[in-house]
Amino acid sequence: MNRLIDATSPYLLQHADNPVDWWPWGSDAFDEAKRRDVPVVISVGYAACHWCHVMAHESFEDAGVAKLMNDNFVSVKVDREERPDVDAVYMTATQAMTGQGGWPMTVFAAPDGTPFFCGTYFPKANFSRLLQSVSTAWRDQREAVMRQGAAVVEAVGGAQALGGISAPLTADMLDAAASQLSTEYDGENGGFGGAPKFPPQMNLLFLLRHYQRTGNQQALEIVRHTCEAMARGGIYDQLAGGFARYSVDARWIVPHFEKMLYDNGLLLRVYTHLWRLTGDPLARRIADETAQFIIRDLGTPEGGFASSLDADTDGVEGLTYSWTPSQLVEALGPEDGPYAAGVFGVTAAGTFEKGASVLRLARDIDDANPPVVDRWADVRARLLAARARRPQPARDDKVVASWNGLAITGLVEHFFATGTGESLDAAVRAAGLLAEKHVVDGRLRRVSRDGTVGDPPGVLDDYGAVAEAFCAVHQATLDGRWLDLAGTLLDAALAHFPTGSGGYYDTADDAERLVARPADPTDNATPSGLSVLAAALTSYTALRGDPSYREAAENALATVAPIVAQHPRFSGYAAATGEALLSGPYEIVIATTQDPTDDPLVATAYELAPPGAVVLVGAPDAPGVPLLADRPLLDGAPTAYVCRGFVCDRPTTAVADLTAQLARR
Repeated sequence: MNRLIDATSPYLLQHADNPVDWWPWGSDAFDEAKRRDVPVVISVGYAACHWCHVMAHESFEDAGVAKLMNDNFVSVKVDREERPDVDAVYMTATQAMTGQGGWPMTVFAAPDGTPFFCGTYFPKANFSRLLQSVSTAWRDQREAVMRQGAAVVEAVGGAQALGGISAPLTADMLDAAASQLSTEYDGENGGFGGAPKFPPQMNLLFLLRHYQRTGNQQALEIVRHTCEAMARGGIYDQLAGGFARYSVDARWIVPHFEKMLYDNGLLLRVYTHLWRLTGDPLARRIADETAQFIIRDLGTPEGGFASSLDADTDGVEGLTYSWTPSQLVEALGPEDGPYAAGVFGVTAAGTFEKGASVLRLARDIDDANPPVVDRWADVRARLLAARARRPQPARDDKVVASWNGLAITGLVEHFFATGTGESLDAAVRAAGLLAEKHVVDGRLRRVSRDGTVGDPPGVLDDYGAVAEAFCAVHQATLDGRWLDLAGTLLDAALAHFPTGSGGYYDTADDAERLVARPADPTDNATPSGLSVLAAALTSYTALRGDPSYREAAENALATVAPIVAQHPRFSGYAAATGEALLSGPYEIVIATTQDPTDDPLVATAYELAPPGAVVLVGAPDAPGVPLLADRPLLDGAPTAYVCRGFVCDRPTTAVADLTAQLARR
């Protein structure tokens, strides 16, 4: 056992019995490197990463490689999900040095943390030679090594250079972003670009909001086609629901099998709103199943949501999920086996490895006749039961604050659109865990596990995503506690993260000092801290009625406006937030003392809510709910109040009037 045995991160615990004398990230490791006068090798990865496992099996479990590392280096293992700040700094260095990045990430650094050689996955023989070469260079060519390190740090600083407010994010810029996305759209397969192809959740959310504002049918069609292609492909788990991280091909057929909480939380929102706007039954089914997957397969006993399911099972990628025709017959019998092969696209040649196939939906089901749907559902349930008897992928059960925030917001929006109480209950439980464990003295901690909060402080996206989630839960529960907590987190973010020119660093001003202070404004696998903070500020300003928070959101988005207009694939969440601000955002209140379940005013508010609107339904002057203050019933009937940008329309009790008010753009 090494020093990782006391870690809370499942990824670090995977390496606790390596012969490598691993250290967790911290000053003790770098102090040891200074004492021994040796360089540091920093290995960054995460629990669900396939190639991280490969490098671990090939190199970190090998006694010879471990001896090279132990004799010549201090070795530090980092969970990128637990320490995104460390990952961001060294990923920027890796990209500056190699032109690309990814995980596992392998960085050689001086004892002060200055990186001087970076890479990603190295096969065992290459890694062994690299260890020897770096050790020799450190001993015999120290001056050259340090010059190279200084150049890398300078490159990192340049890559993290911060811009100020350029210009407001305008309708023309958002129109340009939508137009640019249409030129990059894969009209045959859906999505953007070629292989590997990632679910473009944030771009789809933006395009849905853009369609609501402009009526742009092409934007809606891009979303509809992409969502259908993903839902019918192997990237979607056809038996249990939930999306894998990405497809290795351009047609969504074969996934990289890890399932991440953040992908599914964001895609839940996309499919929910696609159904809300179009009534598409496929979108509704996928939204429902994705919500169920998050709750059932990622829920933790403490009420939060686990980070991911592994890409591998017993060291083999896809072992749990792939099927051959003979395996289908074995599970279902001679009649239903071939039927399932036809429905799920399982062939003798296979679509994956060794003649196996990943299930995809090769036939139309969602609008089929009831007997067809019934047979499909029966076969699906039996296959899922058979799959449950197979070895299962490991689960990284640490709770990441920002990712839980994204899932909570998705579940609340699913509840608003569908009335599914289970989604709201799960969202409130998860919010409770974040409030009770992750909020410490008015500040956020990033991770917890088994109900115990970890030491890493929250970064900017934690503050933004959790505050946005608390705003959503406030709307659903009318509990003022959530709005107050959101305000506490937003005030902390505004105090500790700003650059002074409208933008934001990813780490707080009192956080651990790294070789550079990260500040990445682009949306990548998850929304950037800046984008999600702007989204939370937008919701909060509408719920609280304080325009200063709107100004902060507008200033933040102004710093990334050129990126939105020119590179929308890397600014989807910023663009979606821009649509909300441009829309108003709308404040929709239904004042009522009756059960809102079948109230047509309530149904209309949820159905027609413009981009980023906040919706509250409750009794006038309910305590802790600013938007219900001074909103009486008219003639004792449920009454709708619609405001946009702090300017209000005439209250109404008529569905037709509310519809007209919400239809204005």
